[in-house]
Amino acid sequence: MTTAPRLELKQISKRYPAVLANDAISLQVAPGQIHAVLGENGAGKSTLMKIIYGATRPDSGTITFDGREVVIRNPQEARAIGIAMVFQHFSLFDTLTVAENIWLGLDRRQTLAEVTQGISAKAREYGLDLEPMRPVHTLSVGERQRVEIVRALLSDPKLLILDEPTSVLTPQAVEKLFVTLRKLADTGCSILYISHKLDEIRALCTACTVLRGGRKTGEVDPRQESNASLSRLMIGAEPPHLQHREARLGEVALSVQGLNLAKADAFSVQLQDIGFELRQGEILGIAGVSGNGQKELLTSLSGEDGREAREAVRLFGTPIGGRNPDVRRQLGLRFIPEERLGRGAVPTMSLAENTVLTRPEGISQQGLAKALVGGWLRWPQIRGQASSLIAHFNVKAGGPGAAAKSLSGGNLQKFIVGREIDANPKVLIVAQPTWGVDVGAAAQIRAELLALRDQGCAVLVISEELDELFEICDRMHVIAKGRLSPAIATAQASVDLIGQWMSGLWDADAGAGPQASGSEASHAQA
Repeated sequence: MTTAPRLELKQISKRYPAVLANDAISLQVAPGQIHAVLGENGAGKSTLMKIIYGATRPDSGTITFDGREVVIRNPQEARAIGIAMVFQHFSLFDTLTVAENIWLGLDRRQTLAEVTQGISAKAREYGLDLEPMRPVHTLSVGERQRVEIVRALLSDPKLLILDEPTSVLTPQAVEKLFVTLRKLADTGCSILYISHKLDEIRALCTACTVLRGGRKTGEVDPRQESNASLSRLMIGAEPPHLQHREARLGEVALSVQGLNLAKADAFSVQLQDIGFELRQGEILGIAGVSGNGQKELLTSLSGEDGREAREAVRLFGTPIGGRNPDVRRQLGLRFIPEERLGRGAVPTMSLAENTVLTRPEGISQQGLAKALVGGWLRWPQIRGQASSLIAHFNVKAGGPGAAAKSLSGGNLQKFIVGREIDANPKVLIVAQPTWGVDVGAAAQIRAELLALRDQGCAVLVISEELDELFEICDRMHVIAKGRLSPAIATAQASVDLIGQWMSGLWDADAGAGPQASGSEASHAQA
């Protein structure tokens, strides 16, 4: 006898007014199988997963679970039959604690105290730092993802859907998670695994369904494929090879010395004696596990915090500590936050309206005179500029009038990055530039950052993607528990070393030649 598939989709289709998101997709997942779903941003992966989880209803097609045809009308029904999902975009209540959020999605026969104990035990098992009593509004994006992962695992699912689950983990923790997922699969739990990290898919998954433009383009054993062959299936071509030329360093653009910030609340991270220098014509990376001070550092550098000492942050020698974001933008400092919806863009506003948010003229400097007449904004020119950004950065959207929330995460990220690059910054600070972005879009964003650096801009990249940092950065720091490591030239670093430093273990390596900091490392690089 053959075992019935844990999950079988037959001819699933879903159409929205502007797009056919899923076009007659069929898929089978066997019990205990780790099955990848691969595709570029906007390929239909998220829509298909939402259909399986009951968050979206298909227009046609059938779903069979454990040999029985089912109609899943909502996530509660999905959880009742054994389906759990961790979304890339989170569904948490900001005003509730971690434990309360998780409790809401579990069997109410458990008390809140029992759930709290279970959270702590599960977090330790998976190597995920999580404080059950913390309010969600105090968590970083990475920490919120950990809440979603633990919530899903506490329900003991038969089918677990994971959307970009490793973006918050150190390389060592990724290996530990993979061990756990394999053990989970050995118990018979099926796993649908969505990731843009091709190496992960090849190392972990035993089957891979590829989507392109809402259609299934193939199903392969990823263990028998290369990154290049998977890329061709996904985007029709291999991603372009990045040209990383030797850095041509200019003057110090951004200098941070003795930056100390007390905790803003009980759950934030205290910054302790942060110091570094960023020069024109280089990309400086800051690695670290989410929740170790990245958010606090970014809000201090961008001017959103404003508590830093005046002399602690200098822009081309001018003290800017305590100055607001608008002043810093006028001096040439631009920044891209990790939260795309809410901070990077207003969800309900159009792309044209979002273009205006961080640049009152809303267009390139060359077109300023045409867009501003007597202090009034001329929307035809602004919409034209938004259209130019959409075209240049290959953003899949319904035009400049499309709401930001209607775009996939990767396409919205390309638009936000394009908006800030188009402003011709002297210093660009970007957090998680390619988080959840497909390989083609990630290559484009990284190429744009390298081009900006080659034009003389000073670029600071705060990222949890080590592959990304190694690919584009000239030097790197690591942030852990609010402290910053010495700088190290990327050419002299290794994934193992940076992974150790991400746990705060760099003091023993201090003084070991390549770990020179600040301007010393810059001159050594030159």
